[in-house]
Amino acid sequence: MNVFRLCGDLSHLLAIIILLVKIWKTRSCAGISGKSQVLFALVFTTRYVDLVISFVSIYNTVMKIIFIVTSYATIFLVYVKFKATYDSNHDTFRAEFLVVPCAGLAFLVNHEFSAVEILWTFSIYMESLAILPQLFMISKTGQAETITSHYLFALGLYRGLYLVNWIFRYYTEGFFDLIAIVAGAVQTVFYCDFFYLYITKVLKGQKLQLPA
Repeated sequence: MNVFRLCGDLSHLLAIIILLVKIWKTRSCAGISGKSQVLFALVFTTRYVDLVISFVSIYNTVMKIIFIVTSYATIFLVYVKFKATYDSNHDTFRAEFLVVPCAGLAFLVNHEFSAVEILWTFSIYMESLAILPQLFMISKTGQAETITSHYLFALGLYRGLYLVNWIFRYYTEGFFDLIAIVAGAVQTVFYCDFFYLYITKVLKGQKLQLPA
């Protein structure tokens, strides 16, 4: 654990809290991609199967449980509790085009050919692409609510901080995980245009608009 990973975890947690509070307070999931939330739930489920076979620390266990529970809670809010407000007409990204290649790549490129390791690798690949349905939905509608923009910024910040964490660990511990670094870099690239628009528009009180 280092300050970059801790800040990354807290940023990730903040993103989830922002999203849940937004949905609950407005009683609406308008502008939220249910498909992205399903993909994130898939990411956490496959990544944290080690919860039942190993123990690292109380912090590690609690954070894993929080991410799993909140991901399914978000799915419940989107598809059940506030289903009437879910904009399925704009949430049309073909998620299977992400899941299938990630699953195939996880079998071919991994650190160890075991069930747990393949699931972990799949989750890393999948997380780098899971936000695409959300970004596609924003691009399709042409704009995003300010609170949704805050959620995406916190989520992107989490991934950026984790990249710094990997670099820090390499220089201080000699630890290097090529799969995690490459996937994290890919995910961060997807956020670059959004970061620019967030800083130049949202922080100035303007509504975020992405090119269609």
